Amino acid sequence: MILRRLYDDGLAQASYILGCEGTRDAIVIDPNRDVRQYLEAADRDALRITAVTETHIHADFVSGARAVAAVTGAALVLSAEGGAEWQYAFASENGARLVRDGDTIDVGSVRLTVMHTPGHTPEHISFLVTDRATASVPMGAITGDFLFAGEVGRPDLLERAAGVAGAIERGARDLFRSLARFAALPDHLQIWPGHGAGSACGKSLGAMPQSTLGYERIANWALAPQSEEAFMAAVLAGQPEPPAYFARMKRVNRDGPPASDGSRAVERVRDAELSSVVGLGALVVDTRASGQFADRYVPGTINIPFNKSFATWAGWLVSYERPVYLIAADGDVEPALRALRLIGLDDVAGIFAPSAIDGAFARASIPQIGVDELDVRMARGDVTVIDVRGDAEWSEGHLPGAANIPVGKLVERLARIPRDKPVVTQCQGGTRSAIAASVLLKHGIPRVINLQGGFSEWERDGRPVERA
Repeated sequence: MILRRLYDDGLAQASYILGCEGTRDAIVIDPNRDVRQYLEAADRDALRITAVTETHIHADFVSGARAVAAVTGAALVLSAEGGAEWQYAFASENGARLVRDGDTIDVGSVRLTVMHTPGHTPEHISFLVTDRATASVPMGAITGDFLFAGEVGRPDLLERAAGVAGAIERGARDLFRSLARFAALPDHLQIWPGHGAGSACGKSLGAMPQSTLGYERIANWALAPQSEEAFMAAVLAGQPEPPAYFARMKRVNRDGPPASDGSRAVERVRDAELSSVVGLGALVVDTRASGQFADRYVPGTINIPFNKSFATWAGWLVSYERPVYLIAADGDVEPALRALRLIGLDDVAGIFAPSAIDGAFARASIPQIGVDELDVRMARGDVTVIDVRGDAEWSEGHLPGAANIPVGKLVERLARIPRDKPVVTQCQGGTRSAIAASVLLKHGIPRVINLQGGFSEWERDGRPVERA
């Protein structure tokens, strides 16, 4: 058997290719929209992709299963489990094979046995993998968003992101029972999860690319002996806010993700046009590092630095209903466009070079403040502190008197922010607060200051902390 893991750092997401050494047939599991990477990986191993499948209807990226099937002619295999509302609407149109618990998918001598593992989503399935050329029992499991290294998939997304009332409690109870059933499998079973550290599909995912069921019994809190009620309380406590774009991804991937990767050429725009584009109210995202943006930026643009979190923050802050422009260095253009396509943000109207900033009619900078000065100004009462971390982070500890508005919810909660004094944006270390400062300035908050070092620096110096 040939096993290849393809990992996307920006999404903290793993896809897998399983191939038979004898027949050279292969199946792709949980592909994202970047189809080319799977074709290239299969070519390197002289494999022919004959099937493509996924563990569930994804919320954090556009599924590439339909596109892989379209490009390769591979059989599309999808879950038929779960309630009617979250079935694959495009399955019949694309001639997909629908599978249920206990069904098998054979790829040469490699067999995948379907195991229904609801909880994260009702239709979720895992695949027990048997290399029949060497053994008659499963050697591992592709667990998708069901079981991670050190954690389990969150059961609250269907309700919190997609608005399905009552789904949280049902999902948590289903997840508890799925884990109990899965725990009956042998210790040697290798675990190949669908996400790693940094994914919003769970609370505190481990960074290890794989594990074993035996080790997870020791290290994963969710497999420890506990009552159903205790498990439910623990799995639901402290879940981060699901990014706003998750709801759209669930619908897209349920109703019919694109059958193409969405790639297209995007033109460079002349530097001289930046001022007029901003003046017309277009959304312009400056992808430079936060420090560079703070030193010199064009009012009306927002800052989403191009790094591993770029797609996540774009999903929070960029509208799917209007075109977006990017300010990006040459080396960041294609990776940034790819990151946007992975979450379905295809409407990029143009790219400005960073040199356009120097020629713009107006430029500004964002003041920075350290914890010492902030402490003094808070004591005088002449600043408003907005903690832009998640609700759970704020509850665990925050600056005295700081209001909590997560970055992704700033625009919808602008009315809550007083304008009679300067606003200090604050997060854990200074990255999210820098993004937040640019968002507030774009939306009319006149005086914004960013806290350098964030809550970590404040707490490190032993200053007072409040808890909810």
